[in-house]
Amino acid sequence: MVLRSCWKSRHKKSCGPVPGWIRLGLTALLWLYMTQFVFSTGAVGEIKTVVQKDAEFDVTYNDTVTSDNQTIYAFNHTVSRNKTEGVRVSVDVLSEGLESPILFVVRQKQAVLSFQVPLILRGLYQRKYPYSHVGRTLCQPPTRAASETQYFFVDVSTLSSLGTHFQLRVSRVDSFTLQTDKKFSFTASPSQPQYFKYVFQDGVDTVVVKVNSEMTFPCSVMSIQDIQCPVYDLDNNVAFIGMYQTMTKKGAITVQRKDFPSNSFYVVVVVKTEDEACGGPLRFYPLRPDELIDAGNRSKVLDVVVSPAIKTEVYVMGMVFCLGIFLSLYLITFLVACLENKRMNRKRELLLNPADMSPAETASLLGKTPASPYEYGSFADNGSTLSSEAVTDSVTSTDNNYGYMERSLDSVGRSRQESLSSVEEDDYDTLADIDSDKNIVRTKKFLCVSDLARKDKRILSKKYQIYFWNIATIAVFYALPVVQLVITYQTVVNVTGNQDICYYNFLCAHPMGALSAFNNILSNLGYVMLGLLFLLIVLKRDIIHSRALVRNELNALECGIPKHFGLFYAMGTALMMEGLLSACYHVCPNYTNFQFDTSFMYMIAGLCMLKLYQKRHPDINASAYTAYACLAGVIFFSVLGVVFGRDNTVFWIVFSVIHILATLLLSTQLYYMGRWRLDSGVLRRIVYVIYTDCIRQCSGPMYIDRMVLLVMGNIVNWSLAAYGLIERPNDFASYLLAIAICNLLLYFAFYIIMKLRSGERIQCLALVCILFTAVVWGFALFFFFQGLSTWQKTPAESREHNRDCILLSFFDDHDIWHFLSSIAMFGSFLVLLTMDDDLDTVQRDKIYVF
Repeated sequence: MVLRSCWKSRHKKSCGPVPGWIRLGLTALLWLYMTQFVFSTGAVGEIKTVVQKDAEFDVTYNDTVTSDNQTIYAFNHTVSRNKTEGVRVSVDVLSEGLESPILFVVRQKQAVLSFQVPLILRGLYQRKYPYSHVGRTLCQPPTRAASETQYFFVDVSTLSSLGTHFQLRVSRVDSFTLQTDKKFSFTASPSQPQYFKYVFQDGVDTVVVKVNSEMTFPCSVMSIQDIQCPVYDLDNNVAFIGMYQTMTKKGAITVQRKDFPSNSFYVVVVVKTEDEACGGPLRFYPLRPDELIDAGNRSKVLDVVVSPAIKTEVYVMGMVFCLGIFLSLYLITFLVACLENKRMNRKRELLLNPADMSPAETASLLGKTPASPYEYGSFADNGSTLSSEAVTDSVTSTDNNYGYMERSLDSVGRSRQESLSSVEEDDYDTLADIDSDKNIVRTKKFLCVSDLARKDKRILSKKYQIYFWNIATIAVFYALPVVQLVITYQTVVNVTGNQDICYYNFLCAHPMGALSAFNNILSNLGYVMLGLLFLLIVLKRDIIHSRALVRNELNALECGIPKHFGLFYAMGTALMMEGLLSACYHVCPNYTNFQFDTSFMYMIAGLCMLKLYQKRHPDINASAYTAYACLAGVIFFSVLGVVFGRDNTVFWIVFSVIHILATLLLSTQLYYMGRWRLDSGVLRRIVYVIYTDCIRQCSGPMYIDRMVLLVMGNIVNWSLAAYGLIERPNDFASYLLAIAICNLLLYFAFYIIMKLRSGERIQCLALVCILFTAVVWGFALFFFFQGLSTWQKTPAESREHNRDCILLSFFDDHDIWHFLSSIAMFGSFLVLLTMDDDLDTVQRDKIYVF
């Protein structure tokens, strides 16, 4: 009291009436507050009727909902630990022209599911597709109790002021849990997805889930998801978790128990709103903002079956079978080598003890043959007149006799010592007199191998060894990033679950570890093992030939096709790398890495053609640097074709022009055996040859056999170029490989025909290899063209070609192609290695060049 009086007395003078503007402001503030309070009270006071109804299963409820009322349907059912019962909610909206959708919320014990009707699903370019009939299966969380009653509620509400009529039906799903090896059929649509549960049986670690349909479209998606809520079963969210793949008629996913801790999983099937992802047509609609598009009837009838995958014993049997096939070839090769050594030892003994031999046998072993109108290896005069051959700018030689002349071992030894005097290949080629002699020799009408085997053997051997070292270096630098890339591909597939990344044969894809298709990788083992075996065979021959040279044997020095093994080593290495890179491709086969599977096929085809040419042209064969540069250009065009070649007219025109020009340049190089120049005067010389040989006098070609080969080769290549330009095949890499193989087969057929025409023979071993290889190639191509998958189409369309395993329940048709093609390539290499063994005792000046 004292303090208050004191305070009043202290401030008495400062007290006075409150200013008017303060009282006016307080009044306005109080009025605003009361106004807001009244309006908010009125809003809260709006009465919204909430009706809860006890509902039953398999009963259709017809009702109306507005913004003023909300209906809750209460359901209950008994859940058992050992039995999973599916529950499905189906809704139909009967009213048309809705201003607001109806919202359905299903509240469960451990999950909530909500959706609106009409259900709006989006397609490409944000197109909107409304669905008035919606069916969803409720996620059923597992229960720990032996049996319990669970309640769930379906809340129905809308913001529309007009009454909206709807139908609601909740039913139990028959066969919600799939049984092993039992097919179950069902119908799905974009707004009515389906999913089912599968529980792994005891003793089953891997199963294959197969979904099939008689209908190609509409496009659909199958997914494997873990047992958890929510289940992603709409087109816009099915790819969120688990493994999934698009499908038209066929779909298959291999599921392993180790990936699902609950020992069970959901099989989800969703029909897409559009078919573009499966290669179907995309209908044209006017793109107007927020316009709803009627998708029509997109229901699809499908069936699902879950089958156990193969057991561990089948894996072991497949690996043993694969190793057994190729180890048996090692054993056969060893036995043949023993017989061949025994035959050669006997032949050597007969040469050392000629007393027991007849003169004819001695002459045969020494390479002599009885006199005849056409000596061994000669051609009959075809009567063609000699062309001026002005393009070569060389001197035309007269016809001389280059037949067989006997020489003593002393003269052979002296010529051998003289040939060793040159240390560098360039020393020989840069001498003017030798260059002139080369012009004369190489323009003879009939060339012998001795005319094109004049360079130092040591220098040529080093030159051809570069083929091996270069391809070994290329293999290392090429293979390492490839391995790293395909490991990344496989990791992406395993992490994302997107089965559309890789084009497997899903009906015969057996996983092992992180690999999705181990069988497709294992079947490439043959390329590696047989490539190594071929290297061992070549090494054996190389050692035997080197020892013969050390002993100064006549056959090794002056007889037979000159032995250069560098290209053979390169071929064996290329075959091994083909196996490695083919295995890398099959880790995750798709159009972006198909070049891994074909790069060394181009190498093999090119090396085989070079080896065929080298046999009769050892001095003028292409260097390793030139050859690999050309092959690099081929691979470069292969990549461009895969990336830019689809329906690109400009690319195909450029490629066809380059193909034809390369064919003409190579033909000229082969016809004149390198004795021509590509310079500013080449057109003048071409015109002069045409005038002198075709206009002034009609002269036939000087080298008739080479001309026949080159004309045929040009016809084939021009036809292939025209086909590519007209048809423009999608698989450019295979088209390019077909060009290489056609040229190789053409050249090989020409070589065999000319060899027989010249009086030479094919020994028994080489003949067996030819026949065996031809038969194996026939069967291999049959399995190759089965086409179990193709990355030229969409993944869903590719799966239509999938087939079950046909060998040991482990290998499919393409695996058998790997087995047979590796054996056929090995046999082809043996043919190249042995086809001229009959000439080992024939002197080189009696072996004709063609």
